[in-house]
Amino acid sequence: MNEPDVTTPIRVFLVDDQQMVRAGFRMLVESQDDMVVVGEAGDGGEALDRLAVTAADVVLMDVRMPRLDGVEATRRLLATPGAPRVIVLTTFDLDEHAFAAIRAGASAFLLKDAAPPDLLGAIRLVVDGDAVVAPSTTRRLLDHFAALPDPAVPVVSDDRLDLLTEREVEVLTLIARGRTNTEIAADLVVAETTVKTHVGRILAKTGSRDRVQLVVLGYESGLVAP
Repeated sequence: MNEPDVTTPIRVFLVDDQQMVRAGFRMLVESQDDMVVVGEAGDGGEALDRLAVTAADVVLMDVRMPRLDGVEATRRLLATPGAPRVIVLTTFDLDEHAFAAIRAGASAFLLKDAAPPDLLGAIRLVVDGDAVVAPSTTRRLLDHFAALPDPAVPVVSDDRLDLLTEREVEVLTLIARGRTNTEIAADLVVAETTVKTHVGRILAKTGSRDRVQLVVLGYESGLVAP
């Protein structure tokens, strides 16, 4: 006899200083059969306290909050073993705080007015170990990094790149330029499954949490120049 199909719901924790915003997210998340809200907090400090005793898979993290903002909360949270994935939410399209949270280890950057299917899709993606790299978000991320370095100042290479094969460096370079797996497969004339294998190995070797972190690594290591 077949075993019953029991799906463990995705445990979501909400962090926002506006109670009405949290209530809206709670309604949206709990309208899904595969998700459940396990807790909420009004600022980063409260979130860290509650997450220390609450198991969660994904945290929806506002970046601009009193007492302890989402950037520092994300940094501290992701420094703990078995930390949940973090999706950064912001009201502003080009928010320096959001980019800082991405550097701190957040897996996604979404606007609060994102369509409900986009937010729900983001939760499912990050819990599967992927990252939200929708073209518009990726482009803003890349444009931001392109504006940071001074071309006259050389960027020191990251030691993690030494662990990669020549092909993996090629794949990482294309990821950092915002290419999708399908596009990378076409560029390198290989199967998309082969690209996925390379991406998995790159993530493991560099200790990166997801694809967004690979974009950050590509730029901050100097592998990809502005």
